[in-house]
Amino acid sequence: MSLQQLFNHDEFIGRHIGPDALERAAMCAELGVADLETLIDQTVPAAIRFKRKLDLPDAVTEAEALAKLSAIAAKNIINKSFIGLGYHPTRLPNVILRNVLENPGWYTAYTPYQAEIAQGRLEALLNYQQMVIDLTGLEMANASMLDEATAAAEAMTLARRVSKSKSNAFFIDSRVLPQTLDVIRTRAKYFGYELVLGHPEEAGNADYFGALFQLPGAGGDVIDLTPSIAAAKARGAVAIIAADIMAMVLIKSPAEMGADVAVGNTQRFGVPMGFGGPHAAYFAFREDMKRAAPGRIIGVSVDAKGKTALRMALQTREQHIRREKANSNICTSQVLLANLAGMYAVYHGPEGVRRIATRIHRLAAIFAHAVKAAGCALVYDRFYDTVEVKLGDKAAGVYAAALAAGYNLRRVGDSVLAVAFHEQASEGDLAFLIELFSGKAADIAALDAAAPDAIPAALKRESAILSHPVFNQYHTEHGMLRYLKRLENRDLALNHSMISLGSCTMKLNAVAEMLPVTWPAFAELHPFCPADQAVGYHEMIAGLADQLKAITGFDAISMQPNSGASGEYAGLLAILRYHESRGDSARTICLIPQSAHGTNPATAQMLGMQVVVVKCDESGNVDVADLKAKAEMHAERLGALMITYPSTHGVFEESIADICALMHGYGAQVYMDGANMNAQVGLTRPADIGADVLHMNLHKTFCIPHGGGGPGMGPIGMKSHLAPFMANHVVSAVPGAQAGQGAVSAAPFGSASILPISWMYITMMGAEGMRQATGHALLNANYVAAKLAPHYPVLYSGKQGRVAHECIIDLRPLKAASGITEVDIAKRLMDYGFHAPTMSFPVAGTLMIEPTESENKAELDRFIAAMLSIRAEVQAVEDGVWPADNNPLVNAPHGKADIAADWDKPYSREQGLFPLPYVLDNKFWPAVNRIDDVYGDRNLVCSCPATADYL
Repeated sequence: MSLQQLFNHDEFIGRHIGPDALERAAMCAELGVADLETLIDQTVPAAIRFKRKLDLPDAVTEAEALAKLSAIAAKNIINKSFIGLGYHPTRLPNVILRNVLENPGWYTAYTPYQAEIAQGRLEALLNYQQMVIDLTGLEMANASMLDEATAAAEAMTLARRVSKSKSNAFFIDSRVLPQTLDVIRTRAKYFGYELVLGHPEEAGNADYFGALFQLPGAGGDVIDLTPSIAAAKARGAVAIIAADIMAMVLIKSPAEMGADVAVGNTQRFGVPMGFGGPHAAYFAFREDMKRAAPGRIIGVSVDAKGKTALRMALQTREQHIRREKANSNICTSQVLLANLAGMYAVYHGPEGVRRIATRIHRLAAIFAHAVKAAGCALVYDRFYDTVEVKLGDKAAGVYAAALAAGYNLRRVGDSVLAVAFHEQASEGDLAFLIELFSGKAADIAALDAAAPDAIPAALKRESAILSHPVFNQYHTEHGMLRYLKRLENRDLALNHSMISLGSCTMKLNAVAEMLPVTWPAFAELHPFCPADQAVGYHEMIAGLADQLKAITGFDAISMQPNSGASGEYAGLLAILRYHESRGDSARTICLIPQSAHGTNPATAQMLGMQVVVVKCDESGNVDVADLKAKAEMHAERLGALMITYPSTHGVFEESIADICALMHGYGAQVYMDGANMNAQVGLTRPADIGADVLHMNLHKTFCIPHGGGGPGMGPIGMKSHLAPFMANHVVSAVPGAQAGQGAVSAAPFGSASILPISWMYITMMGAEGMRQATGHALLNANYVAAKLAPHYPVLYSGKQGRVAHECIIDLRPLKAASGITEVDIAKRLMDYGFHAPTMSFPVAGTLMIEPTESENKAELDRFIAAMLSIRAEVQAVEDGVWPADNNPLVNAPHGKADIAADWDKPYSREQGLFPLPYVLDNKFWPAVNRIDDVYGDRNLVCSCPATADYL
């Protein structure tokens, strides 16, 4: 070997891709093809093939990529942040950092659609909901939203759904966070709502369907919102408070002030600022709003043996069921971050959280007292953590001196500076800031004795918080460690077995990709810090954008959308803004094929578009004749086509380029859903095919982990004519974005701190590695399809009988013959140690299987063996060997309790618990038996039950 070969710069490619050369050869032989290139030729239409090497550097090793990124990160400057405005330095307890955030048992899990093998994550989310319920005083809460600004926008639309007011106007407190107002303005325009800004006291002066208040205000002031809320509600408005999660520990709850809905960010509960995210927004509401609320709610139910069990309630996959009638398109929450915040409350408990909240306020109160005594005027005398100081012509000098000393303050205006205290602030920080503002050395002890609190006595919280036992028993590190481990053991994640969810792309999330997320240089930056302190961030983001441009062919990338659904919204928004710029604002018809991704119709309706569904033919392709007819019918108003490619049916449509050209001929734009980009990278490019805009699920194709149901990132690629209409940001302008283009997320670059994951993945794989990954995704999917086809019909395939990166198997014939349903098969797979593939989407009565390139042949064969064994069990039911109502499938999953329980089943205990030999060596025990979904919805409880109920 040459020295270059010995350095093995492309080593990571073999770490990421499952099948080795021998396995690849065996799989190709099984498919009857000479090699992988032959299979690609049979799968991807020649007319759209990308014939060149991707314009990416060659692969590098993990060490080389980490060194390169470390050098970029070192260009960031970590000042002490006292900026506030919704983002604050905090401390994530190390036991949670190591055992949750850095633990693949937590971060590689999928959304808990299969609840029996997600009980640990569901319990953690229930804790989070209980925490939010306690602090807001409201009756229900969901399992988190994307960020505070989008949560506030969702609250606005909730208000419109439930308010009986005939008004089309929505009142907004002029004290609201500017990024929240930015996002709400974007949303409101396309819903046709009128926004009215004013002081809270003005909320009752006219009729509004809803009113949003901020607590504390963006300037830090704390006021009693009770009379303003009462006045607004008396005129039919739904009252919403956007409240600081830490301030609520000490201040009267939103419910006590009369709010119907409360929203906010839980970032202060241990989650790093991360240049803007990811963070879990909370969303709490009155119980009578539960069926109109957006997002996911974790509910308490029972399993088949009457044991307490948790599940997602009410809104489960509502986007795919109700489509354009869904409450929201948001199907990504921030589960991993919600779990961090919830565990922060569990670990600290009520006394610990109250001590932290009180310390923050005490620092602010002492600072305010000192600078006021020195002759400085305060803008507000009543505040929680943020003090605005009038300094006149001294403001610029003080700001510059702070900056030189390593402190970031917020410039409110030419003469006013704001100082926002936080969990990391120390006595030394307090002393420095007092001396900086007052010119005098501070005697902290004397000031502490003299300084009054700055929260009005009438607004101080007296109601209890975090009284449930879960918040009062895990305060030692041993106790917390064991609690976290117990929950982890109740969840199936990628560290146990493959998760073959179609359209979800559950591939390797390599440790080398994850490491930079917790580097202080990426984790500790405020999203609104001075630009020269974030040079490394901007370089990394620009580098990732260039990588994505090379992969997709687009001219511009917007990194702001912080989920796939947010990317859909941003992409359609750019299209609508483009039409408006040309005087074509009437182009609001959106054609969506039946094979499109399930959130697409909900996204279109959120932008005021009218959804027209296009049929698919028997092979699962878009019915081009129906597309032409509907395009012609709506020619004058045709705005966009939303199409998923390869389709959600798992095939490359031969006519895709013609479809794009047809839309362009009618003056429409083509939005391509990037859910299935994993089948395109290096083989074809969306922009070359004819797409005008595409969102990219970085949490699918580009290796950001799903985190148990979030985080995600959904940046969009745009052709040059749409680039001017990408989202900008009112607080911190996005480089290259035009002024006046409203935001779609709270932070300029969405969840910026997880972008290094995708940067690392693409950098380590290089041009050839990215193409190989796609080829092996096609290989693995076709191998699984070929092995299952004799036993389960494969519903759709391409022109040459190949599937793309996923396949759909049809279970409807089995159901007709045996009564066994897709649910039964999904639950039975748990007994074999697997998470079920995507169930009944996009076709009812089917399973959609996507094995991804990261699974080797041995793991694929293990999954295939499980599916064939299950097929034999179904046959036994068909043949009458087992009764239709008492067999291993309808009784699945079998749990630990079944080991010693009385056994009156017509099959052996071994058949039920250990159906194949490999299961005995690697048994994953479902924590509960089959959960009763109907009971859970009829008896909806979304708060923590008694601890004994879990045992």
